[in-house]
Amino acid sequence: MAKNKNNQTIWKTRIKKKSSALFEKIGSSIEIDKNLYKQDIEGSIAHVEMLFRQKIISFKIKNKIIYGLNKIENEIKKKKFIFNDSYEDIHINIEKRLFEIIGDEAGYIHTARSRNDQVITDFKIWMRLATNDINKKLENLIKTILKIAQKNVETIMPGFTHLKNAQPVSFAHYMMAYIEMFKRDKSRFNNNLENLSENPLGVAALTGTSFNIDRNFTTKKLGFKKPTNNSIDTVADRDFVLDFLYASSVCSLHISRIAEELIIWNSDGFGLINLSDKIVTGSSIMPQKKNPDLLEYLRGKSGNSFGNLFSMLTILKGLPLSYFKDLQDDKELVFKTNKILQNSISILNEVLNNFSPNKKKMLELAETGYITATDLADFLVKNHKMSFRKAYEITASIVNLAEKKKKKLHELDLNDLKKIEPMLTSDVIKVFDLKCSVNSKKSFGGTSFANIKKMITKYKKE
Repeated sequence: MAKNKNNQTIWKTRIKKKSSALFEKIGSSIEIDKNLYKQDIEGSIAHVEMLFRQKIISFKIKNKIIYGLNKIENEIKKKKFIFNDSYEDIHINIEKRLFEIIGDEAGYIHTARSRNDQVITDFKIWMRLATNDINKKLENLIKTILKIAQKNVETIMPGFTHLKNAQPVSFAHYMMAYIEMFKRDKSRFNNNLENLSENPLGVAALTGTSFNIDRNFTTKKLGFKKPTNNSIDTVADRDFVLDFLYASSVCSLHISRIAEELIIWNSDGFGLINLSDKIVTGSSIMPQKKNPDLLEYLRGKSGNSFGNLFSMLTILKGLPLSYFKDLQDDKELVFKTNKILQNSISILNEVLNNFSPNKKKMLELAETGYITATDLADFLVKNHKMSFRKAYEITASIVNLAEKKKKKLHELDLNDLKKIEPMLTSDVIKVFDLKCSVNSKKSFGGTSFANIKKMITKYKKE
């Protein structure tokens, strides 16, 4: 083990006095960024391999550094590594331990590199992996919704606007609306992968380096597509952080919306779905209660994701170029958001695998609220050459009549209908059938059973 003059900060020669305990505590980010240890070691190995290829360090030094880094990674995995708060972050913790293992030759590891480009490289690699994990979870969630849809193509329920019964729809069609949302979430995360594909390593503190480095080598080695173009922008850039936080916030929003939907449907006022005992909790005082706590958790956690996005926007909004300590918070915000989102997707998937629609109650609710009224207006337009506005007025009058007589539309007598519109004949009665109403919506993207089956097949192929 080398003598530990190393046991001090790397800037000890310039700054003579020891930092105050408070400053050390505030300045340390090790509890957050130790999550990056794998990426830090991976990036350092690629860097020293490049330094050797470019004849900046010797074969012997390269091998000693790589040996030491692999040993450190093994120690961290086995929980034998001691993280030291006084070393500030994961990068210095690893470097200091490297000195202890291989001696002064560890000092070559930082040739042609700064912590500024080092941390962004680590962070981008980590975010790439996290993004792929999120996309896999979203794929599983979409598959779960698809299974629900397959079983419920002909389950009829009311579609709502303003939470009022609007028109009859298939429950499968309703649920598949969320497939579209989660597919767009996947697209957003996939777009982010493109922005994570530029390699920051080699821009050093902010100006690049005078050493003859090969950034294309480290780019290929670390799985990036190309090196970044501007050294100043590289160390100042946190757009990729905003992109991740934004995509996560939108996805959290979609999760919150479906959670709220299921909470409403599970309420005693609606009773449209039943939740398994696996995913509910009880009350401390009311023995009869079964509460949708997991869904409420999902609804609430979306606010944390939004807050993290706005925190990062606020940090960046007045920040000049290039690097500032303010940017240290980016990792904590991303790590927290990632954990929330990954947990939320898994929880939602669990909920969707443990609920069932109350088909009878759905049908009963669909039979209230005069929800085939629009079908009647369309029928008048198609069969009696009326303008839609004229048909709308006649239909509204018929609804008023049904309301006055306290009858449903299909319960009205043909003679009652003819008093309002004499041209009507008995073929109008089929218009009030819920299944006919649903199946009449054959326009692309509509709720007809045939359309839904085509979309299920399409999703399966995708």
